[in-house]
Amino acid sequence: MADERDILDASSDGIDMNVPAKVLERREVYRGAIFHVEDMTIGLTTNGGGIVPIRRQVLRHAPCVVMLVHDTAADRYLIEREYRAGSDIFAYGLPAGLMDDGENVRQAALRELAEETGVAPASDAGLHIDHVGDYYSSEGMTDELAHIMVIHLDAWKRVPRHFDPDEHVESAWVSWDELLATRVTASNSIIAIQHETIRRLTEHD
Repeated sequence: MADERDILDASSDGIDMNVPAKVLERREVYRGAIFHVEDMTIGLTTNGGGIVPIRRQVLRHAPCVVMLVHDTAADRYLIEREYRAGSDIFAYGLPAGLMDDGENVRQAALRELAEETGVAPASDAGLHIDHVGDYYSSEGMTDELAHIMVIHLDAWKRVPRHFDPDEHVESAWVSWDELLATRVTASNSIIAIQHETIRRLTEHD
């Protein structure tokens, strides 16, 4: 990374990006049930040691889990459909949800999977999780961190679903080809699908 940093430093407009940014001022301008918004003034350090203020609005959001769920025995995958206000469509996607306080990633993933789809591992021995990575949904505007994974289930059982009062989700198992033919628009879901694409290609080489 040192060489890349030197190359980028050469294009600097006077800001020393090797010095962490400083929060000069922050105030909450909105608080909702799921997220809140801060209006912030950030100080960037110049190469000469001065401070250049910039203003940003940041949406503060709990971390989430995103899961591509694979039934290994039948070689099929879980998809969902629900209304998404940001895109204003009934969007196809993968099981996902917010992490609760005190939960680790595994606990949150299995809880959300059961609550939204009624699917739970039949045993720990038949559960295999590929941790794809942790990625910001849109790092220019929100601190939401998505923990993305592929969950392989050798066997699973049906459990009761539990939706929030204003949550309405459909779910179904589909083949790999059907999954690829489905128009999935959420970037976090696409990351999981691409990871599984690579695994399947490697496995069949």
